[in-house]
Amino acid sequence: MEPKDYRVDRIDGDYAHLTESSTGEELLIARALIPEEADEGTLLHWEDLQYTVIG
Repeated sequence: MEPKDYRVDRIDGDYAHLTESSTGEELLIARALIPEEADEGTLLHWEDLQYTVIG
């Protein structure tokens, strides 16, 4: 899969609601899969099955 960028829209308990920046596709993932410092509004980069904070 190709790298993608996401914005954390909402954190709801153990889950995070993400929006893919280029398509607007929404994604619901387990909070444990994104970096601990990520919060609502954080920009994430997904590559090689790992999320990293980019902003």
